[in-house]
Amino acid sequence: MQLSVKQYDALERAITDGRRISVFRRGTEFLVIPERLVLRQRRECIEARHPTTGDHLTIWIDEADSVEIVR
Repeated sequence: MQLSVKQYDALERAITDGRRISVFRRGTEFLVIPERLVLRQRRECIEARHPTTGDHLTIWIDEADSVEIVR
């Protein structure tokens, strides 16, 4: 998946505001709170935290089917 400029702006706003995002990957939905958007090993990823358990997750953008901001 490749994010559009609007999606990057919305993702950056969600990181700043602490809003949840919904990420679909291989038929599974992840509802997480994004903390950072980083580049690792020449790939973009979202470092996020699970809102209930606090577990840290790394979500690779190129493996995601869709990314949406939960309003």
